[in-house]
Amino acid sequence: MAKSRPGRPFADSVRRFEFELRSDIGAVEVIDRAVGALAEVMPADVWCGVLLDPSTMLDTGGQHAHGFPPEYMDRLFQIEHVEQDDVDNIRALAERAARVSLLSESTHHDLPASKYYREILEPLGLADELRVMLRDGDRVWGLLVLCRGEDSRPFDAGDTALAEAISRPASDALRRSLLLTGLDRGDLPDAPGLIMLDADLRVRSLSDTARHWVGHLQESGSATDRTCPYAVQALATRARTATPGTPVRSRAPIGSGRWLTLHAWTVDQGGEPATAVSIAPAEARDLTAIVLDVYGLSVRERQITQHVLRGRSTNEIARRLHLSPYTVQDHLKSVFDKAGVRSRRELTANLFFRHYFPQLADPPLSTDGRLINGVDG
Repeated sequence: MAKSRPGRPFADSVRRFEFELRSDIGAVEVIDRAVGALAEVMPADVWCGVLLDPSTMLDTGGQHAHGFPPEYMDRLFQIEHVEQDDVDNIRALAERAARVSLLSESTHHDLPASKYYREILEPLGLADELRVMLRDGDRVWGLLVLCRGEDSRPFDAGDTALAEAISRPASDALRRSLLLTGLDRGDLPDAPGLIMLDADLRVRSLSDTARHWVGHLQESGSATDRTCPYAVQALATRARTATPGTPVRSRAPIGSGRWLTLHAWTVDQGGEPATAVSIAPAEARDLTAIVLDVYGLSVRERQITQHVLRGRSTNEIARRLHLSPYTVQDHLKSVFDKAGVRSRRELTANLFFRHYFPQLADPPLSTDGRLINGVDG
């Protein structure tokens, strides 16, 4: 791996970065410029920027051209989005006051205590990872990741200060790009497209409509002809841990200011496991960060459920909502009953990600009229 050179004073770099952040640039360009500005001043051996759904914190795109090798992504998604228990997990970082985190410091310099280090960084010869949360209050819009190898200069206080300085204008620009840009009024198809993935999450078939919408995902450097974008792969990874046939969902911004809704669910095709992913423009009801009305939750139950989905404990929820822990537990029991789950883990895995889902006809067709087995796609 390349040697990293010492960081130079970064005030000019931050000012230049802020100047370049025009209001009309897309989300992936904000991510690209932010991680590029950091890598220019504080070189890294692996770096990437990730767009996150602020409600689910699932990956929805980003810049991965200099990121982790594709063969590591499945396990990375398992650790990040399914197990959610490592020290610098996205959801843990979202609860911290600091926007910047070093894995070495989070583990108190006991890196092997982190399975993310043991299973992802160490096999790649990487010695440490710096994460930068791009957030506005409680809403997390993205994540910048920079890693250095064993032969590179360790991250220092100057690096974390630069990352902190970059994070604020980057967060503001990312929020603007996702929320304040104009809607595309062009004549676009409204039906979902269908992607079929094999057991290794490689593309088995791709309908024409899906190809159209995949082309709008704000992600670069991740997909090839036989691999799907990481936004799709992250969701499919989550779907494989859900109850068979139960869809999970995520939302992804597209450059026109619109959002896509993605659903993924597992299927059995001739005895072989597969994952189906539908992708379509999001409807207005998809863009809320509340539990679906179909479960009939009260306002208080919705508030508590949102906190649970963010990984907060009963005592934390009680403190934030000025309730007793016993009252929180009573509300949670009601939520579990209405959602048909038995635990927080089931609630997180199934409740929020379950969505109004296009019903498949018989014979099985996607809603854009193409056969699920991809013969016509």
